[in-house]
Amino acid sequence: MAGEDLVVNRVQSSSTTTPGRAINHVRDHQLVIDEPTHLGGPGEQITPAEAFLAGVSACGVLLVQGRARDTRVRLDRVEATIEGIRQRSDTSVFQRIEIRFLLAGPSHAEAIDLVDHYKRR
Repeated sequence: MAGEDLVVNRVQSSSTTTPGRAINHVRDHQLVIDEPTHLGGPGEQITPAEAFLAGVSACGVLLVQGRARDTRVRLDRVEATIEGIRQRSDTSVFQRIEIRFLLAGPSHAEAIDLVDHYKRR
């Protein structure tokens, strides 16, 4: 990796006085994440799986948006809906993850190119 520019993202997570709850510090932001209720957590905040899926779908939205900007394709709006499917008996493994994009502005061919750019990443 000599000569490469590296990007480091750092998140610090710690337990709280509420069992099944973690507080996560990301730069100047705090994010509370709960264990799901079926695992004994309070279930009031987003779960680790939801936080993970949000990161993946946000990445998709931002990569599509960036590609549109770089290629000067009109993009009024991009929306990604992601769904992760897991067995309740073993929630540590996703059986399937599906992501659907909805784009407003580009032609059909341009939209396919924008989403394909994300899929190639």
